[in-house]
Amino acid sequence: MTVMASHISASRSSALSFNSSSYLLPGTTLKRLSAVSLVSPASFSPFRLRVSCQASSVTSPSASDLKGKSGLKDFLAIDDFDTETIKKILDKASEVKALLKSGERDYLPFKGKSMSMIFAKPSMRTRVSFETGFFLFGGHALYLGPNDIQMGKREETQYVARVLSRYNDIIMARVFAHQDILQLANYSSVPVVNGLTDQNHPCQIMADALTMIEHIGQVEGTKLHTDQQTSGCLCWRWEQYGPLMVIIGICYSFHFVCACPKGFEPDKERVLKAHQAGLSKIEITNDPKEAVIGADVVYSDVWATMGQKDEAEYRRKAFQGFQVDEAPMKLAGPKAYFMHCLPAERGVEVTNGVVEAPYSIVFPQAENRMHAQNAIMFHLLGF
Repeated sequence: MTVMASHISASRSSALSFNSSSYLLPGTTLKRLSAVSLVSPASFSPFRLRVSCQASSVTSPSASDLKGKSGLKDFLAIDDFDTETIKKILDKASEVKALLKSGERDYLPFKGKSMSMIFAKPSMRTRVSFETGFFLFGGHALYLGPNDIQMGKREETQYVARVLSRYNDIIMARVFAHQDILQLANYSSVPVVNGLTDQNHPCQIMADALTMIEHIGQVEGTKLHTDQQTSGCLCWRWEQYGPLMVIIGICYSFHFVCACPKGFEPDKERVLKAHQAGLSKIEITNDPKEAVIGADVVYSDVWATMGQKDEAEYRRKAFQGFQVDEAPMKLAGPKAYFMHCLPAERGVEVTNGVVEAPYSIVFPQAENRMHAQNAIMFHLLGF
């Protein structure tokens, strides 16, 4: 712990002092703000200054109290919001996308605002989409990589939140443990956006929903097939598709089919939550061919994500028969689309032919990360 010494040497104290009127220059006025005294000379000339640092006896309100009083919210998980709000954000995403596509660059609601982007996990799409999107509407984003903060190791998460809140208007974090994003939000007095955790990826889900609306025309009544590759851990694979199934399935009437090998079935609690909503049809199967029949969207992802590479060989063996090639796309039908959150391991979970086929919408899907996230930030910042 560093302690600021109160016994500054007489020579240093003297050099900094102007508390006595004898130190005031002719033609100057003294303005006193709290414990800091400032001199405003009629015409500039050198002067001596002493800054008095005194501990305040006033107890500051907690960050969560400040956030609650100001009406600011975080975007940590989609099921934190009601159906009306999710649809409103998706509508806003379509609006801001159309605005950017029109070439309009004079609308700058984020002008003068800054955002810290914390990356415990690196990502091209997350960084570029957030940074570019915030810039296009007038804001300034700062990248903080894994070695810049080492959140939870070099500095406690709560301190990171409380410090960055004083610099920035909004914080985005892409981390491993979901508890980190919760703690960050709890201690931050500005909105926090979940850029990904090991439990949830809400920005990707919003981009996926926007993409489906654009290409299918609606989400209601859509049948989505996905190749499930994770057991219980909620992030991209079930992490991504589980929340997509639960949240979009709660917001819309939706037919979700998850195909996975035995032992990789999704979290039962999430499935139950979706069933209880009563709007959507949810199916879990170990037969990938059965799953894709009549699907509007076939969705896949890598079989071993960041932090699971030591299991890559094991997972490749377990997922034999679950690769998306031309055969399952034919079973889905001529109007089916292929989606993937990228990066794809071509030749593993999906063939190159499928990724590059006319029915593949992986690149519009990637673009929509920026537009969906812009809409999320618009909502959090009150625009």
